[in-house]
Amino acid sequence: MALGLAEAGADIIGVSASQTASGSEIERAVTAVGRSFTGIACDFGDPSAVDDLAADLSERHIDVLVNNAGTIERAPAAVHELDAWDRVLQINLSSPFRLTQAVARQMLARGRGKIIFTASLLSFQGGINVPGYTAAKSGIAGLTKALANEWASKGVNVNAIAPGYIATDNTEALRADAARSTAILERIPAGRWGDASDLAGATVFLASRASDYVSGITLPVDGGWLGR
Repeated sequence: MALGLAEAGADIIGVSASQTASGSEIERAVTAVGRSFTGIACDFGDPSAVDDLAADLSERHIDVLVNNAGTIERAPAAVHELDAWDRVLQINLSSPFRLTQAVARQMLARGRGKIIFTASLLSFQGGINVPGYTAAKSGIAGLTKALANEWASKGVNVNAIAPGYIATDNTEALRADAARSTAILERIPAGRWGDASDLAGATVFLASRASDYVSGITLPVDGGWLGR
């Protein structure tokens, strides 16, 4: 997503728990296409760290906010640890809302901005053994609509992307399970797991003026999964 935006002409501020200030792979990729990269480390599971990040970003000029931080905890609902539940909701729902508040204020003052959340197929479906994740991602879909209702008339577009089964660390356990992996692939009309680069086009579209009349949607990028 960051590289797609950089290739479209954006300078990038990249934030994650493991992000280094310099020397990262994404920094090299972004600077290789002629854009600047600023790296910031933040633990999205720590509310005070997120508040500090929100204060930092509120002092910078941000045209596009992509809320992509996320985590997942797998356990049957009856034995799902409450600490895991709280952590998943903090990272996947509460932290994105806090950052959006801080950045949206400057966007609303300017009368222009783009906010993109990362939703999930589990914004539409229930999933298996991931109650916290499903609750958080369903919340993201609802939050996207709620904020769009408030801000579309003020020039700030709020939308979400719902990735399908993408080959990342979040789906590593599924891909390692032969039976589950086969069942998933059999349902995807595209016949393959998605790649992170498959999200670039949707991100650039929702960040650009081409989507100025698009507001409050959750756009699946799923190889056809939901249509099956």
